[in-house]
Amino acid sequence: MTTNQTETKEFSAEIGKVLNLMIHSLYTNKDIFLRELISNASDACDKLRYLSQVDNKFKAPESFAIEISVDKDKRLITIKDNGVGMNKEDLIDNLGTIAKSGTEQFLKQMTGDVKKDSMLIGQFGVGFYSSYMIADYVEVTSCKADEDKAYVWSSKGDGMYEIGEASGEAVKGTTITLHIKEGNDEYLDRFRIKHIIKSYSDHIAIPIYYLEDNDTKTQVNSSSALWTRSKSDITEEQYLEFYKNISFGGDTPWLTMHNKNEGAVEFTNLLFIPATRTFDLFHPDRKRRVKLYIKRVFITDENVDIIPHYMRFLRGVIDSEDLPLNISRETLQQSSTVEKIKGAVTKKVLGELKKKIYDARSEYEIFWKNFGAAFKEGLCESLPNGEQLMEVCLFYSYLKDRYITLDEYIADMGSDQKNIYYLSGDNIDKLKSSPQIEGFVNKNIDVLLFVDSVDDFWVSANHQYKEKDIKSVTRSKIDLEEENDQVKEEKTSEEIESNEALLSYFKSILKDSVKDVVISKKLSSSPVCLVVDDNALDIRMERFLIEQKQLAKSSAKILEINPKHIIVQKIAQNLNNDSRKKLNENLVELLFDQACIIEGEEVKDASGFAKRFSYLIEQIL
Repeated sequence: MTTNQTETKEFSAEIGKVLNLMIHSLYTNKDIFLRELISNASDACDKLRYLSQVDNKFKAPESFAIEISVDKDKRLITIKDNGVGMNKEDLIDNLGTIAKSGTEQFLKQMTGDVKKDSMLIGQFGVGFYSSYMIADYVEVTSCKADEDKAYVWSSKGDGMYEIGEASGEAVKGTTITLHIKEGNDEYLDRFRIKHIIKSYSDHIAIPIYYLEDNDTKTQVNSSSALWTRSKSDITEEQYLEFYKNISFGGDTPWLTMHNKNEGAVEFTNLLFIPATRTFDLFHPDRKRRVKLYIKRVFITDENVDIIPHYMRFLRGVIDSEDLPLNISRETLQQSSTVEKIKGAVTKKVLGELKKKIYDARSEYEIFWKNFGAAFKEGLCESLPNGEQLMEVCLFYSYLKDRYITLDEYIADMGSDQKNIYYLSGDNIDKLKSSPQIEGFVNKNIDVLLFVDSVDDFWVSANHQYKEKDIKSVTRSKIDLEEENDQVKEEKTSEEIESNEALLSYFKSILKDSVKDVVISKKLSSSPVCLVVDDNALDIRMERFLIEQKQLAKSSAKILEINPKHIIVQKIAQNLNNDSRKKLNENLVELLFDQACIIEGEEVKDASGFAKRFSYLIEQIL
């Protein structure tokens, strides 16, 4: 289409980088260009259908359609839709600048693996630029549905683009014309184009027509919203095709949930859990990717609380029969119907996951390694189905050396054990060697090892499960004899007196470095460890808050000592030996430094630590 006066503009730097990748054919799977352009056309039709229901200035056509044609002689592919269209500002924002496309993140995610990287195109909203894998010139003509002027955007992908008002009669919708590069002749074959449409876009609810040379047109896709059909009529291949189109994933979904819910609230869900971790699982925005439809009309996939944030790995659609089409985004946020749908979907997903724990445990553990850290974010909230959520969580067991559920932990507890014990840290191997758990292990009391940062938060909000307290082994006042159905070992008056003298001596040396010094009832082979009061911040949580500058400094900890350890016994024997006074003082301070190092706490006097260490070696030599 010819244009009136045009403007020449420069692409943003990030778009220029993406275009360079596309032009140099980084991706081997060039077919995806058509999938992306069809998806954009379908979204444009869905958007106009929605706007026509809520805003009188938008008029929907009698029927929506996407038309595709090939001109072999002129080497052209044309994709046309009668959707919402774009005006001049939309064309500049959507095609000429980085805008909201997430292109910078796209570039950072590049792996060099062509199969994986090709799937990033749709995920990061840069699908339009995939046109340049097969085209050396792209022209976009568009007229917005509520306006009367059409505009033409065009570019060779060389860092510049032109935009101007189109001449002639404006036709509502968007037409994209691709000028095919030499060496890409297979995309000028109508059978190849039809095959790509059928492979990638068969489920698209908008009819996709191929225009033949004699101007007749045939519908290529089945044009049925897959979720509206009976499960018995859908093949595994169709589910997979739908999943790949809606998620842009290259994997086969781990779990498919297709349900029609009737009763107080009617809705249909077709949801998938991916087999691999989604690229944006821990993106700061924490966006959810489930699309909300109302009576088959696409409404939104953003800013509606239709699934919990901790289930943001879900992909798919939810279609409601009980919400009005003209409902506003603000009303959706406060809708009791949406809340009921969210509750029902959450319950369904948790129920399916619980089945998997017992029916396909090894598969479930892979799911947990992919999504468990995000899933546990739900434990930080006060949720109505909090216990059902905890039932499907897995935690690493020290004694079993594998992941278990809290129910499995409780089933193996001794009759007198009152608490579920855990230790949090940076990695499982490091936690396994911690002195904090040696007494538990010796008495066959299991300890769960937490290594996800979210663990430090949820245990503060959910510190009980089925009447059992969830307690860190770094807490003071833990008495393992009470937890292990053992008769308490009575101390003689001489032992009590000796221990009191020992504690007083440690306190006199360490002074304000510790909050207190106590006899440990859990250490067995290590001499000392650090603990905190039951009502104090966990050691790891406190360290996190200091790193985030939420706390000014670390608080003094309680030092537990093991009076049966040979080093502590030597200190006790030499309490009144003046010739051993300096050695004793250095040993006490070194033991405290050792406890700090093991617990990841800062050794406040590194120079003093080095001198004490050297002095001790001198005594040995």
